[in-house]
Amino acid sequence: MTGVPASAGGTGRPAPGGKLGAAAVNQASLWNIANILTMVRLVLVPGFVMLMLQDGGYDPAWRAWAWAAFAVAMITDIFDGHLARTYNLVTDFGKIADPIADKAIMAAGLICLSALGDLPWWVTGVILFRELGITLMRFWVIRHGIIPASRGGKMKTLAQGTAVGMYVLALTGPLATLRFWVMAVAVLLTVVTGLDYVRQAIVLRRRGLAAEGAAAGDAAAEEARDAR
Repeated sequence: MTGVPASAGGTGRPAPGGKLGAAAVNQASLWNIANILTMVRLVLVPGFVMLMLQDGGYDPAWRAWAWAAFAVAMITDIFDGHLARTYNLVTDFGKIADPIADKAIMAAGLICLSALGDLPWWVTGVILFRELGITLMRFWVIRHGIIPASRGGKMKTLAQGTAVGMYVLALTGPLATLRFWVMAVAVLLTVVTGLDYVRQAIVLRRRGLAAEGAAAGDAAAEEARDAR
């Protein structure tokens, strides 16, 4: 979250209203460009679904508009995180809403495609199971540390976005064949990076538990020395 600005006089004294004034500043800081982009992405999810399913979901024009909404959502995903880190715009809202928006737009695309018969349900199931599982696993080990996004994870996200975008468009001929292979690469990266995250989570948890055990042992030894 961004810091509270200094007072107009430059004296460093709190703004009138005490805690109420500080709360108002903190609330206003939520409305930064990074969070606004995240909100736009959340709003685009139902808009994308409506565009995707217009006229039975097979009209090339509506599919093109749906692709445009999906593309904007994926682009804002790139910029909001970068802006938040670069300009110190990280907020509690952004930490929660950003991953929800990421998963929501991808899930909407996959589910719509499978419901329309364009993509096998097992592909949607594998990708969504991986995304949900990794998210839950991050919370499972969060007290021991944070699993950083890997290069493979970023490649996976790019491959998934590209593949889903190609399936959203009404492609035919060689491009339809190409999108099949792009999705195959996306599924492969999804599985491989998912297994790597599981390995990292297990190692991180073991190290965390070992550190906690060592700290508990040191505390017990200190108490024993004090009792003498």
